[in-house]
Amino acid sequence: MSIKICSEDFDPFQAIQDHQQAKSAMVGKYGATSIFIGTMRDFNNDRSVQGMTLEYYPGMTERQLEEIVRHAQQQWCLIETLVVHRVGDISPNTPIVLVAVWSVHRGDAFDACRDIMEALKSRAPFWKKERLLSQQSHWVESNSDGYS
Repeated sequence: MSIKICSEDFDPFQAIQDHQQAKSAMVGKYGATSIFIGTMRDFNNDRSVQGMTLEYYPGMTERQLEEIVRHAQQQWCLIETLVVHRVGDISPNTPIVLVAVWSVHRGDAFDACRDIMEALKSRAPFWKKERLLSQQSHWVESNSDGYS
């Protein structure tokens, strides 16, 4: 399990490649990799958004993410997981979150990846403040439902 919170832009595909190279013991062990990449949109709730600031609670957020991943590891047969989450000022089209799961079989990889992402969106302590094109800003009160 690897969890990273970063204040700089990141390339999700490079993060996956770097992680796989660093975990050489995984070579030949996995048959499936499921990946979710969340990117900032330029709209939310029928409003145009020019950017946002993502804040988190250092220490507490990482612990919550670890708990989310541990729960997934108990539910599915996983070889490795990687979660990278961006904080700070973010512009549209910027990757915000990466969840990657390696498993022997695709079912476990798919299911665990989605479960981790949905739990992250509903339970991890991150706060979003959107900056609208109208120059107004506001705190986002709830995330969209990933199952709709």
